[in-house]
Parts: sequence; C-alpha cells; structure tokens
Amino acid sequence: MMTMFRTGARGDHDPGPAPEALRLVKVTRTYGTAENAVTALDGVTLSLGRGTFTAVMGPSGSGKSTLLQCAAGLDRPDSGIVCVDGTELTGGGEAELTKFRRGRVGFVFQQYNLLDTLTVAQNTVLPLKLAGRRVDRRRAREVLASVGLGDRLGHRPDQLSGGQRQRVAIARALVTEPRVIFADEPTGALDTRSARQVMLLLREAVRVHGRTVVMVTHDPVAASYADSVVFLADGRLAGRMDAPTPDAVAERLAHLGDDVPTGV
Repeated sequence: MMTMFRTGARGDHDPGPAPEALRLVKVTRTYGTAENAVTALDGVTLSLGRGTFTAVMGPSGSGKSTLLQCAAGLDRPDSGIVCVDGTELTGGGEAELTKFRRGRVGFVFQQYNLLDTLTVAQNTVLPLKLAGRRVDRRRAREVLASVGLGDRLGHRPDQLSGGQRQRVAIARALVTEPRVIFADEPTGALDTRSARQVMLLLREAVRVHGRTVVMVTHDPVAASYADSVVFLADGRLAGRMDAPTPDAVAERLAHLGDDVPTGV
C-alpha cells in the first residue's frame, strides 16, 4: 500500500493548475483474497491533460468505476501512483484526502446525492460550508443561473425533475471552482433531452471555464460529447479514440473483447 501524500509545492501554497490534470502510473486494485481475488485494475498507466474532457468506457466489470474512484481519491489502489492536479495521492490520512477533494475536485453522480431537506441554493453551497470556505451567494446564484436554475433557488429536490436535479449537482460541483470534475454515469437516470442538456453543461465546464472532466459512461451518445474516449477491458487499457462519434464508439465497444489491450 502507498504511504505518502505529496503536493507540488511546499506548505499550503497553491502552485496553480498543473499541466496534467490526472496521471496514473501502474495502478493496480484487487478486491477479495486468495482464490476469490478479483483484479479490477491491472497496472493501468494513463495521463490526461488539463482542460480536457475524457470519457471512460468498457463492458460491465471492466474496471471503469474503480478507475474513477481511485483517480478521485475515493478508493486506494494496492500499488501504483495517482496524481491529481500535480498532487500525488499516495496514501496520507483520510483527513488530508478529504481536504484535497473538497478543495480541488468536484463530483457528479448518477443519483444526484442532493439533501431533500435543503433548497437548491443550499445544496449548491454545501461543499463550501463543509470545507469551511467562504460562501459567496452571488457567485452561487450566477452558477445556478448558468445551468438554467436561476428561478429555482428556493425549490427542494422533490420539486424538480431528474434533469433539474442533475443540473443542481453540476452547479454544486462547479461552485467550488475545482480543477477536476469526476462524473460517474451522469446521464444514466435521465431521458434523452435532459441527458443532452447535462452533457452540454459538462462540455461547457471544459471549454468555457477550463475545468477537466473525467466521465464514466456506458452511453456512446454521451461519450461523443467528450474530446476523447479511453476504453477499458478486464482492468487494462484497451485503446483510445479522439473526436469520438456515437457510431464509432458503439462499434469499438462491440469489438473490445476481440483485441488484446494495447494501452494508451
């Protein structure tokens, strides 16, 4: 297991955005023991530049969700190196990892993870409060307006559609001004129109606001909004596609099992 937590600068000084948003070096993650062991990631090495939008795809059980969790510091690999925005997440205490995630990472999940008792505005600024950061309510209103929810500030989640809830989740991720946004099946519970709106917002986060988005998805249409797609099979990298189209992605997925993983 890894035992250190390193940053790209001394002390708490923020050195600014790193050229690489995400770097994994020979990352391995195994669950279970002995004969019941399952290797979810098998020596994965991957580098993603800052200000890019990458989709991660593969069959069920290919390791894509484990890759996202290890990359985001939500799970710890058994071996290898994970760097996010120039910071090496090699071990360290959970408190350090939590502080790092709250400061530089945003999350968007399939199930929204909104608190039913809080309003849209309160849900949006919750990460700032949890991190002990100053809450700029004007900035929060601007972010909510940018995702089309400027007239829903006082609503609660049960008063919103699924697409609107996911837009709150995106606003919540953006309001902390993270360097990297990790999205896990963000359109999985949405209808086609809402899914398109969510994907346009994520792409805007990259192209307009300079964020880096890493998204796990099973949907070739959602993947086509990304700059590139990274494919996984049996816990190993199985290729990469730039400027993806839905048809090309679907074709590649259909034949993943035919090829020996070649890496990226």
